Amino acid sequence: MGCGLSSLSMSEENTKKIQKPKPWKNPQPLTMSDLRRMREEFWDTAPHYGGQKEIWDALRAAAEADINLAQAIVDSAGVILAHADMTLVYDERGAKYELPKYVLSEPTNLIHDKSPNGDDLHK
Repeated sequence: MGCGLSSLSMSEENTKKIQKPKPWKNPQPLTMSDLRRMREEFWDTAPHYGGQKEIWDALRAAAEADINLAQAIVDSAGVILAHADMTLVYDERGAKYELPKYVLSEPTNLIHDKSPNGDDLHK
């Protein structure tokens, strides 16, 4: 048990706290529908980039959660944050996972979709 505690202490020293990504602007303004489509495409293909499917699933859950829940998810999955905004992380085996900003936050030039009567569809 002593070995487990010492390795836990070492991993605690190497952990970063998740921070919101810095504001970013997409080269072309995106609608919420466009952003959702881009995110779905990324998450559908992400496991093909390597790494473990379980880690990709945890990263998706963390990306879609509030910051406190995201922290709990990455901590329990054993994810090591290279960047506090989750754009670059590693699993315990050293596999690298790169997340684009568009799966972590909305661009500053997001165009909210409107319904035919002018109501904002994004809540």
